[in-house]
Amino acid sequence: MNFIKHYTKLALFAAVVLMASASSCNNKPADTPKAAGGAALENLKIRYIDEDSIMANYNLAKDINEAMLRRQNQYDAAQKQRGNEISKFYNAMQQKYQNNQYLTEEAFNADQAKLQKMQNDADNYLASLQQSIQNELNQSQIQLLDSIDNFMKDYAKKKGFDMVLRKSATLFIDEKYDVTDEVVEGLNKRYNKVGGKVAPAPAPAPAKAATSKAPTVSAEKPATPGQVDLKK
Repeated sequence: MNFIKHYTKLALFAAVVLMASASSCNNKPADTPKAAGGAALENLKIRYIDEDSIMANYNLAKDINEAMLRRQNQYDAAQKQRGNEISKFYNAMQQKYQNNQYLTEEAFNADQAKLQKMQNDADNYLASLQQSIQNELNQSQIQLLDSIDNFMKDYAKKKGFDMVLRKSATLFIDEKYDVTDEVVEGLNKRYNKVGGKVAPAPAPAPAKAATSKAPTVSAEKPATPGQVDLKK
């Protein structure tokens, strides 16, 4: 499961920053005169942010990335451990079989059943751990979006901005309208004020009952961690 890749594609971010214009627009008179050809647009107060820079410097985003790296390492370690245990038991079975150490068919079948159960337990545990990581990612996504949404609404209202755009969503916009540094500073100041910290990873759910599967450990892994990218 490509956890972090799914997490980084937050298409809702465009709506988050654009919604910031609503709070300030509500303070504008409803009967603002418009000249022919929409000349009233010249009076709009528009700013933009570089979302890559925000995700690289916003402490919440950095903490989430670090938490996901720890979770990936947890998954990789669990997968390796279970795989080694299964391989070790399988090799022992092969050795016993080649040396004619299985005196009865029942003894061989018992080890075969144990091998199958080890595989089933490993599959169930890794699937549970995978789902636990996915749930954590979903919650982190909501936390990050809500954080930026709430800040941008308040920020735009206080500054009297009509619109805050994403740099990647524009063909051209003068750098003098860039408020990224100010937004990052404000986000971090608020995050640090409340002692910002990503919640600890939840423990995986108990393994489900064994089911019949081929004795091979799943090779599926979480994605390689990296900086959060909010571009669609």
